[in-house]
Amino acid sequence: MAISYARDQPQGFTNRIEKVAIVGAGGQFGKYLTEALLKTGKHTVTAITRANSTNSLPEGVRIERVDYSGDDLDALVDALRGQQVLIVTMAVTAPRDTVSKLVRAAAKADVTYVMPNWFGHDAANRKLCDDSMLSPSGEAIHAEIENLGVSANIRLVCNFWYEFSLGGGPDRFGFDFTKRSFIMFDEGNVPFNVSTWAQCARAVANLFSLKQLPEDESDKSPTLSRFSSRPVYISSFRLSQMEMFETVKRVTRTSDDDWAITHESSEERWKDGFAAVMEGDFGQFTKMLYSRMYFPNGRGRL
Repeated sequence: MAISYARDQPQGFTNRIEKVAIVGAGGQFGKYLTEALLKTGKHTVTAITRANSTNSLPEGVRIERVDYSGDDLDALVDALRGQQVLIVTMAVTAPRDTVSKLVRAAAKADVTYVMPNWFGHDAANRKLCDDSMLSPSGEAIHAEIENLGVSANIRLVCNFWYEFSLGGGPDRFGFDFTKRSFIMFDEGNVPFNVSTWAQCARAVANLFSLKQLPEDESDKSPTLSRFSSRPVYISSFRLSQMEMFETVKRVTRTSDDDWAITHESSEERWKDGFAAVMEGDFGQFTKMLYSRMYFPNGRGRL
């Protein structure tokens, strides 16, 4: 692909991102993301939200209330017109066609960049994503954005959110803090990268604070265009399950004797979870998803 330069753009071109729209601005991660973007002082942030949404939003956000439950995208297109970036951060329980509606509306509104609700696994690691049942939806949205030919698709590869996963129950990192129990997967010594909500939010805010294009051939500074339609990799830290356990014990002032510790095979957990989901038991999805990352050769290192 030929490299574009700011000097060659038509009159009126702005070589910076000023207008960002977010779907899910009031959600768990969305709040961090919105606040980080506002904190830069470089962006006007617009929350695209449903008319009946009761989520509180950070101060300083512009609000566009839109009903996009049906097939008519006109109101959504109008809300996105003039935006340079659309960021989608929604729960996995959201209707499956919602992201598709959003990226189609973004294309009609000539939005330059889209982050299509991918904050996690390495999108370039096909085997990991296949085994984690993430490939079908992720690849479908990526292909749709590419086929529309308007927006660049940017996915944030950060692996699991640390605070969300550590306190999210035994199907995630193996901890049940209420029962003070700990499931050790294999030997608990497989390290992989994790990221906090705050770190992910800062990464996105800094990414969209870059210049869009290099000024000319001599400009070697980082630009947003260099990440177009590519995964962006970030990490807060890399650690194993046992390292998490040592941290938990230190913070809670406990020892091994205070915990009910059991051992399970990560591969067997993954197989059981995968089979259950294939049979329609989607309550096992989390168990399947996390267990796969613990494989000794799971490639959870970024």
